[in-house]
Amino acid sequence: MHSLFSLKGRKALVTGANAGIGQAIARVLAAEGAEVVCAGRRSCAETVEAIRAAGGTAEEITLDFADPMAAQGVFAGAGFDCLVNNAGIIRRADSAEFTEADWDAVMDVNLKAVFFTAQAFGRELLASGRGGSVVNIASLLSFQGGIRVPSYTASKHGVAGLTKILANEWAPHGITVNAVAPGYIATANTEALREDPERSRAILERIPAGRWGAPEDIGGTVAFLCSPAARYVNGAVINVDGGWLAR
Repeated sequence: MHSLFSLKGRKALVTGANAGIGQAIARVLAAEGAEVVCAGRRSCAETVEAIRAAGGTAEEITLDFADPMAAQGVFAGAGFDCLVNNAGIIRRADSAEFTEADWDAVMDVNLKAVFFTAQAFGRELLASGRGGSVVNIASLLSFQGGIRVPSYTASKHGVAGLTKILANEWAPHGITVNAVAPGYIATANTEALREDPERSRAILERIPAGRWGAPEDIGGTVAFLCSPAARYVNGAVINVDGGWLAR
């Protein structure tokens, strides 16, 4: 019997797949049977090697989303079924001191590149008459304001909005567009928080699950959204946060 959750026969592009959440997403998709193309501005060789060692199929390409149009030539005739827009950056400073350069850098990678990468993917599917799946990586700051990260917060609110408009336009064509909003995940980006006893304790006290998330927690949700089991899920922004927003 064919599993509703299987990704066998599907081909996925995962951006920012060199480490952390992106790496975990790529590995989980491959474990479910997808052929995975790992994209990043730095080498994704470690991710590719891990997937191949586990019996999966993967390759890497170099894409630097500081150029929001970096993926324009990737999809034509390449047979992709799934796109995971994971690549992102962050800049921190008080809003009163935030620079235009830092604003533009974050918005280019986190929002403009997300749209134009999805656009290139969607155009290919629309032209071929095939369905597919887009999963954007949002954030808890798609719902909240945060502190000292104005461009990141604006970009992630924007990702939630783009997810909904693309779902509205592409759902009739069999293309699902959803987003996953990670909570506090144990990656290199949160290492400083986890090593600060007071800050870590304050975070954990608010998370009903009582632990930091693992990157694989995000990978599993993305795999579901790319699978046939999620064919009627569209325009959703799913928070995977151990219950953080519920509290």
